[in-house]
Amino acid sequence: MTVLENPLFLSLLRLKPTLLQQQFFPLGGLLYGYDIGATSGASISLESPELSGTSWYDLNSFEVGLVVSGSLYGALIGSILAFGVENFLGRRRELLVSSMLYLVGALVTALAPDFPVLVVGRLVYGLGIGMAMHAAPMYISETAPSQIRGRLISLKEFFIVLGMVLGYTVGSLEVDIVSGWRYMYGTSCPISIIMGVGMWWLPPSPRWLLLCAVQGRGSFQDIKERATYALCRLRGRIDDNSTSEKIDELFDEISNSSEEQEASIGEIFQGKCLKALVIGAGLVFLQQITGQPSVLYYAATIFQSVGFSAASDATRVSILLGILKLITTGVAVIVVDRVGRRPLLLGGVSGIVIALFLLAAYYTFLSSLPVVAVVALLLYVGCYQLSFGPIGWLMISEIFPLRFRGKGLSIAVLVNFASNALVAFAFSPLKALLGAGLLFAAFGVIAILALLFIFFYVPETKGLSLEEIESKIL
Repeated sequence: MTVLENPLFLSLLRLKPTLLQQQFFPLGGLLYGYDIGATSGASISLESPELSGTSWYDLNSFEVGLVVSGSLYGALIGSILAFGVENFLGRRRELLVSSMLYLVGALVTALAPDFPVLVVGRLVYGLGIGMAMHAAPMYISETAPSQIRGRLISLKEFFIVLGMVLGYTVGSLEVDIVSGWRYMYGTSCPISIIMGVGMWWLPPSPRWLLLCAVQGRGSFQDIKERATYALCRLRGRIDDNSTSEKIDELFDEISNSSEEQEASIGEIFQGKCLKALVIGAGLVFLQQITGQPSVLYYAATIFQSVGFSAASDATRVSILLGILKLITTGVAVIVVDRVGRRPLLLGGVSGIVIALFLLAAYYTFLSSLPVVAVVALLLYVGCYQLSFGPIGWLMISEIFPLRFRGKGLSIAVLVNFASNALVAFAFSPLKALLGAGLLFAAFGVIAILALLFIFFYVPETKGLSLEEIESKIL
């Protein structure tokens, strides 16, 4: 009896796999966003003599920076690790490993008896972020139908923002509890377990399995049967003829794309992969250096300037902005497969340009009109979440050829986290050197360059299969 005739397998087909994908793979993004939101409250709790619950609460600025940015440094390391293990582990097992790293990191952080152990926990959690942000876009891009691929990958960004709102909310509820920071970080544990169980339940990527067959990593017949099983699971039905035909078609396309050998480092910077790398890494680099962290840094100050009651509480301001981000990201998720990637990018980044120059004007000569800053802030946040936020991650998951996808996406994710760290590090000295007005004007000029880059270099991938993207665009 083959696996396709197994009664247990037949019962699994009654589930809706696409629904399962929607529930489980974005949890890696949820845990990433949750860490961002929870850390804002956890850092306050950790430094409080009354609420820390530790004898080592008196942290200097460097130590606070390690707590806040520890997961980001771990994510950088995780991105580098993913470069070496992506073909060995595959997409699904990499997500399983990331869920375990999330769990271990959250437990070590929440139970840390001293500061060095706390930093280790933050780094381990960050390793999970780096691997999850690498594997999740690959898994869904290779398993989702092209008609809804954009929606499912963009859903990850929606869950990142949802995680941020959840983190801010949990932080505001637990910030006044003794050792509240432990509970904030510990809340990640059950979510990590759900993610791990969910990814264990889902099948591996059929495309990755067939790539293994093309590269001679196992028996072709065994791998073909596993790929057929996986595709049946993902479709939610069994149809031997059409499924086998689809598997044969995918195998032929992969075989004809010179996929026989694993990609070398040198090949990643040549031909099709170089073009994909310029598009993907360019987008995520511009996503960060158009000033998104810096704009949000000024959120509480801007709200205070117009007397918003929430301004007295930075956490509530963050929740308010998080809800706006959630709504606009939801709109992008709904329309991306109908409207397309380029229109959202061009329209959203155009709004970002306007918002940045409005902020520059406010801090230069319109300081008596704080409503200008509020409008600019809301415009920036909304336009970012319609464009760079979800579409950047979507494009890097689609644009790389299968043979190079793992390593190419590793580089793109590394560029994303490295540029994020660069902007976070450089913002304060640049602000002191240039002033807020000139700094936001500089971000505006960078956003114009980003708009030109999108117009001339970024292709439309709506409705195309991954194989069609490789053959028609690259």
